[in-house]
Amino acid sequence: MSIRVLSLYEGFFAGGARILHTNVVRALHASGQRHSVLSIASSAKREGTIQRMESDARYQMLTASGVPVRTLGRTAGASAPSPESYTDEELAIAAAAVADVDVILSLKEQPVGLLRALRDRGLMPDVPVIVCLHRSDPRHSGEALDHLVDAARDGLVTDVVSCAASTETAYRRAGVHPERSVVIPNGIDLDVFRPGTQDEISDTKRKLGIPDDAPVVVYAARFDPMKDPSLFLRAVAEHEREDERTHYVMCGAGMTRENAAFAELLEESGVAGTHRVHALGIRDDMPALYRIADIVALTSSFGEASPLCLLEGMASGAVPVTTDVGDAAVEVDGVGRVTTHLPADVAGHWRDVIDEPIPHRDGIDALRDRIGAHRMIDDYRDAIATAYAARMTPARAGADASRR
Repeated sequence: MSIRVLSLYEGFFAGGARILHTNVVRALHASGQRHSVLSIASSAKREGTIQRMESDARYQMLTASGVPVRTLGRTAGASAPSPESYTDEELAIAAAAVADVDVILSLKEQPVGLLRALRDRGLMPDVPVIVCLHRSDPRHSGEALDHLVDAARDGLVTDVVSCAASTETAYRRAGVHPERSVVIPNGIDLDVFRPGTQDEISDTKRKLGIPDDAPVVVYAARFDPMKDPSLFLRAVAEHEREDERTHYVMCGAGMTRENAAFAELLEESGVAGTHRVHALGIRDDMPALYRIADIVALTSSFGEASPLCLLEGMASGAVPVTTDVGDAAVEVDGVGRVTTHLPADVAGHWRDVIDEPIPHRDGIDALRDRIGAHRMIDDYRDAIATAYAARMTPARAGADASRR
């Protein structure tokens, strides 16, 4: 008997949590569980971009893997929808999606309002609900946090999976106390994220107009205050004053010169005119970009939990330099650098790593087993099975068996 699992997405748009959750769903679907997805939105206005579901790489991966994806057709914005905002037509679509599943996974807390709306209309089945959390600052979730606290208190949300110890601690302090809670650290596909061959590195650098012998700092983040792109650009300004060779690759939603707010930051930082800053926007070739990196940089000021960019960069041979947010310092312990939020300090760490890269790379190879996806996938499978088994009574188990 395979467990039928429905994942709820607020929408399909660029971001580490969506990448990770999609990888989990695809792997578990391929290994025997029956997964499907309901997305509240079919497009999103975020980071100065309009991102459509059908064009999103995660959506394309799911459908190519045979995972059914339905949507309510909304447009995602800065705030999660309230339970009262859902129409009868939207709730009918959602009710059909949840009717024949054994477990519901909510990607972050934003979709919990939809489940509350279903319950208020008598349309919510008696199944365990697992909320997968990926931030270390729940207070920035607005009303979505209140919905999660209430739903955990009254038993609608039964389980929480946190991607980092800092996440679990923060949400507990905020009042989220479900029946079960587990930390499952993020993991990545080590067949995809790996050091590049010299030919691969040279080819990618050539396409970007980067000299073959130039050091590269890669910054993979969406254009959001949480990521503090201003700090990164001010560090670039500090670093390039003493370094005439390094190139700086910025990628993520809104990281383009066409984004007026990003262009303004370039001007304010004094690096608008340099040809060594490559603003690439959303990319689907991140493995290739990480392979050319000497450094993977993270300058976030809040919110991070277990940043995928650090894991992906490390697995590809880059040295991580990060601010101390969430579990980032734990992730890079022994192989990377933890910096303050001062541009001169960030630039100083970059300079040290570029001057002495070999000792760091030796430690990176030893971390690959810890950051691989297999452990993470197994832990998610166990969390789903545990939630399912805890909700099953003998009578219900018999009814489910006869139904199948």
